[in-house]
Amino acid sequence: MKAVQKGFTLVEIAIVLVIIGLLLGGILKGQEMITQAKIKNAVADFSGISAAYYGYQDRYRAIPGDDPNAGTRWAGAGSGSGNGVVGGTYNVSCPTTVDTTTPVSATPESCLWWDDLRRSGFVAGNGGKQPFNAFTGILGVETGDGAATPATALGGFAGLIICSANIPDKVAIAIDTQMDDGLIGTGTVRGQKQTTPNPAINNAADTVPYAETGTNTYTLCRSL
Repeated sequence: MKAVQKGFTLVEIAIVLVIIGLLLGGILKGQEMITQAKIKNAVADFSGISAAYYGYQDRYRAIPGDDPNAGTRWAGAGSGSGNGVVGGTYNVSCPTTVDTTTPVSATPESCLWWDDLRRSGFVAGNGGKQPFNAFTGILGVETGDGAATPATALGGFAGLIICSANIPDKVAIAIDTQMDDGLIGTGTVRGQKQTTPNPAINNAADTVPYAETGTNTYTLCRSL
């Protein structure tokens, strides 16, 4: 009696391969949608903080963080020096709360910036802690023309800059391209390749172009 050989037919194998292809396509499409959502979120961070800054300036005729009248306007708030410069760095360790019992010198103006914007209702939340972006990087401000201490002049930026750290290479390239010229060291958006999380901003802009390796991360700064 002839034995019957069991196994998949070509049609069955083809169906399985089609199903696997559809599943892989769905996973990749889902990952791309997540990446695009994070790009939009990061762009919205820059735009939202910029709008809050100009709204505060228009209402109080002062720079948040540097506002010398914040302490009299809101009970428990800290006042800035009023010299037109936001002292401190974007990644400085900020206190959760800001109050008049803490000397202004002990509370950098880059922390008072967030407290002022929150007390005025332009930014959600409470206190002086910096928010985080979608990549768990610090989102903060500093003065980028060398007038702050320590001096930070990323590629010659003048005035206030907002910086967002720990951004994956693919997303950083997309953000710079959407908001500016896509070049790491020129324009209103400039990048800096990271070697550590939430790094200090270099005095000079990077000259090596963005590289999408899947492992590179960047800090992006935008002129306000």
